[in-house]
Amino acid sequence: MILQSRQSEQLPSFFHRWIVTTLAVLIADIFCPGIAINGPVGLLVAPLLLGILNALLKPLLMILSLPLLLFTLGFFLMVINAILLMLTSWLMGPAFVVDGFGWAFIGALIISVVTIIGNFLARFGGGRVRVQRKRRREEPQRLDDDDDGPVIDV
Repeated sequence: MILQSRQSEQLPSFFHRWIVTTLAVLIADIFCPGIAINGPVGLLVAPLLLGILNALLKPLLMILSLPLLLFTLGFFLMVINAILLMLTSWLMGPAFVVDGFGWAFIGALIISVVTIIGNFLARFGGGRVRVQRKRRREEPQRLDDDDDGPVIDV
């Protein structure tokens, strides 16, 4: 029963990420002349493949490039994202084309920013914030307590 609950939570999360990534890739296509989505297959499959590559290869690439990531304070992560975008283009063939590393870098930057904003906006409406103030229970006053301050018995 717990397994079903986790699966039902993961499925909307997967679709949510896929839709946001699809929107981000579409916006990168609009703003980058060096990125071209050719047909609905490119629009629907390229973000899915990019997500799979991000899940499988990105952690490995981050570990291998850890000194560069630390030295550049994380800026090299954009290079990794551009490499994964170019790999997606290579695997997709004519359905999704990235013309070079420069366009892949700009596209990865746009996809990252749109994904951050999309995830924030999508979770902002459905999320709940609950502030609960814990009330202290007042202790009953003892008759032998005269509240004159600390007492030190010698």
